[in-house]
Amino acid sequence: MSEKRFVGTVGRTVRDTDFRFEEINNRPEHAPNVIYILLDDMGFAALGCYGSTIHTPNIDRLANEGLRYNNFHTTAVCSATRASLLTGANHHKVGIASLVDWKSGCENGIGHLNPEYGTLAEILKEYDYSTFAVGKWHLTDAYSQVGPYDTWPLGKGFDRYYGFLNPCCDQYHPLLVQDNSYIPQPKSAKDGYHASEDLTDHAIDFIYNQKNSFPDKPFFLYLAYGATHDPHHAPQEYIDRYKGKFDEGWDVLREQWFANQKKIGIIPQDAELTDRASYVEAWDHLPKEHQKAFARHMEVYAGFLEHTDAQIGRLLDYLESIDQLDNTVIAFLSDNGASAEGGREGRVVGLRGGEITSVTNEAELAIEHLDEIGGEYTYPHYPTGWANLCNTPFQWYKIFAHEGGVKDPLIIRYPGLIKDPGSVRTQYHHVSDLTPTVLDILGVKKPSTIKGVHQQPFTGTSLKYTLEDGSAEDRKHVQYYEVLGNRGIYKDGWKAVVNHTFSDSYADDVWELYHVENDYSEKHDVAQQYPDKLQELQEEFFIEAGRNNIFPMQLGSPHASREHWWKILGPIVYPEREVNFKNIFQPYRLAGASEIKLDGVSYYASFDIERTSSDQGVLLSEGSRFGGFVFYIKDNYLHFVYNANRVKYFKVTSGVKVPEGKVNVKYLFDRKNLDDATVTLYINGQEAGQVHIDFFYMLAEGGTWLRATPHTEVSPDYEVPFEFAGTIHAVTIHSYQTGVDAKAYLEALLAEE
Repeated sequence: MSEKRFVGTVGRTVRDTDFRFEEINNRPEHAPNVIYILLDDMGFAALGCYGSTIHTPNIDRLANEGLRYNNFHTTAVCSATRASLLTGANHHKVGIASLVDWKSGCENGIGHLNPEYGTLAEILKEYDYSTFAVGKWHLTDAYSQVGPYDTWPLGKGFDRYYGFLNPCCDQYHPLLVQDNSYIPQPKSAKDGYHASEDLTDHAIDFIYNQKNSFPDKPFFLYLAYGATHDPHHAPQEYIDRYKGKFDEGWDVLREQWFANQKKIGIIPQDAELTDRASYVEAWDHLPKEHQKAFARHMEVYAGFLEHTDAQIGRLLDYLESIDQLDNTVIAFLSDNGASAEGGREGRVVGLRGGEITSVTNEAELAIEHLDEIGGEYTYPHYPTGWANLCNTPFQWYKIFAHEGGVKDPLIIRYPGLIKDPGSVRTQYHHVSDLTPTVLDILGVKKPSTIKGVHQQPFTGTSLKYTLEDGSAEDRKHVQYYEVLGNRGIYKDGWKAVVNHTFSDSYADDVWELYHVENDYSEKHDVAQQYPDKLQELQEEFFIEAGRNNIFPMQLGSPHASREHWWKILGPIVYPEREVNFKNIFQPYRLAGASEIKLDGVSYYASFDIERTSSDQGVLLSEGSRFGGFVFYIKDNYLHFVYNANRVKYFKVTSGVKVPEGKVNVKYLFDRKNLDDATVTLYINGQEAGQVHIDFFYMLAEGGTWLRATPHTEVSPDYEVPFEFAGTIHAVTIHSYQTGVDAKAYLEALLAEE
């Protein structure tokens, strides 16, 4: 680390001339800047330089001036890939088996990065780098505005942070964090705000200030856009550029993109196109109105990707303007394959119908709101057929261990080592290999300790050799995959893989075998022809499982049906728990120790308030305009609204007015199972109204807040923040084990009062 140490004389009065300066600097000579640019849910084929018809000139520029990899792999899901990317280790080792939110308490699911695996930011700070993180984090389960911050970006080695901690981002209304504080967005959606532009502004600003302050000091920038994860949000002008461009449908376009891939040499000439999934309808068999709606979804996605490309172009132009572009190692990648979470018909708002085999009424909803898709009041995701297109030529998707989930674009630009720009590299590699590559380029080693914590070695293998020699033999020989029971193992040109998504038992899972050295797209399952090879790879998987803390595997999959979840997990049982708050005089987000997963449990929320007849506002809200619930007083009546993805609103209003003065108001959320709940209102212990809910949202971006709704309205009955104008003396939220007679339980408590 670079510093200046004063060396003087002890025991006498000293003059300035008595001091000399001793420079201490372990920064590598001529060390380049490093940038990771990470996109979300993009898939292998979506870029122009990987065969698509989507216009991505700036990313294509990186490819033309650098290298494209066609045998690069991720973990198939966002948190796990980010963990491996930043630490250079397999994600189970790092403590993130799948999504960071789904922590199990086991060694492979701790809810944050294991400090024994330092991030690249922490490592490079030891070598006098400035470090910046911008965009999606999704590597902590701690969302409270008062921390703990040790698992936020500044706690993991970054000097500055601007972005969002959540798994996804409403591009028009993000939950922004700067350094260690939640902040409002700088301007409104109506004034032209879009998160991708804002993130790029801050990335450039961080570099601008650093280079003007310390021009000789290198930096590491981790730039992780929310694009192209849902919601697919793009400025109208970008969406309009693709009007009619996808009318031919996913079957024809998949053939075209496949032909393009061979033409530009990004896939082998003998590669074969895998079949369309059996549950995805042939485009020509769809009703014309459905075709129109589905094409619009893809127009929005393409506009979203091109808009993101334009932001990357702004960053590249700035680096070039300050003569830093060629002095920067840039790695561009996607965190996993294209997502099928939109279901067979896509969706206009919210995460519903997300099972990849489901059929919903979403097409009708899209037809009704066709011109709105991609705008501020939608939360769209395209249908599964377009995920097939974006994963051309592979099968399956994000979450799966098949190539459609794990084989993704990687582009590296660094003129200092690459002598054949524009070329394609075919060596087998994994996302855990990138951070070891950076250290290899710099000629430095991972420190033995970071912040006093002994460091474990990388599991990744440097791919620096591929930058210098396109014909070099592979140095990566074995790599496992596992997310939510979907698992696989690669070894020297062979791959065994399991689709566990639709299985109820690991014992019943069927292993497939592919000779991927000759079968690039995993089209031909040869398990029956080579049983000995399959057994060899199965045994190899168990060896890797032992080495990397894969067991116990997490249950379920977000692609599985609700009935599948219920069959596997049974009734959801939560321990009884109570949290209490006093004197809520300003909005407060429930998180950390005060958090209760309110949508998945039975509970009651009780408020001791004091008000006049003019005092109204939100008492408790969760979610956003795309799904959630809100408990509030308006026009002197008590209200509860359950917003099921803007498709259905379940509302109950008290039959009597809320009195002035000191009063207790409650609601009881009595959840019977996944699809059945009742909400009952109480005023001063007396039942005041009830509503039955039989259609549940599955998205709650926006957080859980007392006293206000800071971001977007959960109910159209009010405008944000609709902060309660009276006094909230005390709040009690009490959840109890599922299966208890909720109403009898609450009535007994009320009787005690």
